Amino acid sequence: MFRPICTASSLRSVLTKQADLGSRFGYYRNVSANPRSRTSFNLSLGNRKTITATVGLLGGLAICQWASGMEVHAEAPPAASTEDLKRKLSVQHIQVENSLQNPGVYAWGNNVGRAVAPDLDETLVKSPRRLPFFDNMLLRDLKLGCNIGVAVTEKGDLLQWGTAYAGGIKTPEVTLKGKNIVKAQLSQDRVFALSKDGTVYSLPMAKKYQLSGTKPSEASWIPGLSSEASIHYRTLKPELGYFESITDIASGLDHILLLTSQGRVFSAAASTSFPARGQTGIPGLTYATRPKDKPYDICYRIPNLSEQKITTIATGDYHSLVCNNKGQVFSFGDNTNGQLGFDYDSENNIVPTPTPLSLKSQYPGRNLTAAVRALAAGGANSYFVVDVEDTQKGRVTSDLLACGTGIFGNLGNGKWTHVQGSPIKVKSLCRLSEYDERANKVIPIRPKYLSVGATHTSAIMGNLTKVDASSSLNSPVHDVNYGADVLWWGNNEYYQLGTGRRANSCVPVYIPPLDPVPDDMIVVKASDMTGSSTQGGSAGKNGIMGGNSGDVGGGMFTGKDQVHRFQITPRKKANVVGRMVEFEQRISCGRGNTAVFSAV
Repeated sequence: MFRPICTASSLRSVLTKQADLGSRFGYYRNVSANPRSRTSFNLSLGNRKTITATVGLLGGLAICQWASGMEVHAEAPPAASTEDLKRKLSVQHIQVENSLQNPGVYAWGNNVGRAVAPDLDETLVKSPRRLPFFDNMLLRDLKLGCNIGVAVTEKGDLLQWGTAYAGGIKTPEVTLKGKNIVKAQLSQDRVFALSKDGTVYSLPMAKKYQLSGTKPSEASWIPGLSSEASIHYRTLKPELGYFESITDIASGLDHILLLTSQGRVFSAAASTSFPARGQTGIPGLTYATRPKDKPYDICYRIPNLSEQKITTIATGDYHSLVCNNKGQVFSFGDNTNGQLGFDYDSENNIVPTPTPLSLKSQYPGRNLTAAVRALAAGGANSYFVVDVEDTQKGRVTSDLLACGTGIFGNLGNGKWTHVQGSPIKVKSLCRLSEYDERANKVIPIRPKYLSVGATHTSAIMGNLTKVDASSSLNSPVHDVNYGADVLWWGNNEYYQLGTGRRANSCVPVYIPPLDPVPDDMIVVKASDMTGSSTQGGSAGKNGIMGGNSGDVGGGMFTGKDQVHRFQITPRKKANVVGRMVEFEQRISCGRGNTAVFSAV
């Protein structure tokens, strides 16, 4: 580049040389045929002399630099690394990197009870916010209520926060320690925790009752000795067989289901309000008829399921679902909104006995067989992931069915329906497929799992993912990481969908990435794009949200613009504070709020 001439003697020398060399330069001007253009060049003699002297001075400076042997060259732009090019090519690559390098918890939605952000006084958290307490922490589970938050640490300890636990708590506190907890559930006023050895702990939500209640005796690490527990809790003890243990739990507002390793199902009361809508699956069981000589939360084996080997359980507020190893679903409990999958009956909206659910109305063909692969429930809704096999064509497709209330868009079918008894298709998430290059065939895309809150739902898709992109400088630029698609629908009164807007959605929609998109990757709104633009405001930097009922959350590409959407990172081994751990991101929909956390 040019080196500056900054001394007075040098400047005088240049001016002298300019006077001697000025006559050697000729100046030309391109005169246009346009009369107006010609008049603009009709300069006075004084102006022409000024321009001539200025250009001559610049020419003299250049010659002086050349004569003194100074090097003249253009500044070369810095070479972009392969990793920088990958980051500019794919927002998904950036998301996978960020989630693996910075594990933690993001939460948003209803914060009236300090469940989303215990350190904030705001009642609404309108966009995903990272909780500082959980930075670089891995969790086994996380659940949110409207005024309670519960998490299970990597070591198996139980954390609690929120106003239902105690007022003025700014950071989560350990309540149940040393029990090797793997899963947590919330009822109306109690917390349930399943340990790795199959023990089910039941403790009150409120800290004051945990400290004031009767504390059980615990075995000490020294043989023959025992000590008093630090808090009050109970254990649920169903009558199990040899080598049988509890493998899963699911709770509603006042009942809980327990699944054993032998495929048996038990139910029990789960709050101070005794279940009274048939959700326990025990006909005739009420608070008045319960055994008076036994605890109110005694576990009952559900008799009508004795011939079934149950593999999956799910619960809504007041209803229950179970699925056997053949893909057959049985439902029982409250059917006021059709959440059991049966048509509403005003004279009998409670089904106390597990009843098989038929999907024949959706698949009437003789050559079609349907089997439920997964199920989920929450609030007054039920969802079924169904594999449909066409025996004539030898092809398997996957559908997502929903039933229950749809007043907030909970059904995801593009309609606002009060009651939906017969399961109906969530069309935008049905019959999806993609080409698997490794298997060299087209495979169906199913929801990997669903997280159902009180009035909103999230579907985590099982599409192909990639987290092993090479970091070598010689790797191709297109070798990037990408995660699984995630979509939300339903009630958005508390911004729990994460779209940044308050409108409910009756179709599955994408949301922006949790972390802001780099400025050089911000897309510009085109006339045919759906959702919010990236122009204007901090929320704009997060990308575009879809919302057309005719496709999955709106178009993914429009012209040359890429739609930046949140993708969840699948399981991957990464370095966390100096140690290699395998973990993934998971989603938990609560009562008006949502969380994304790094899970082992």
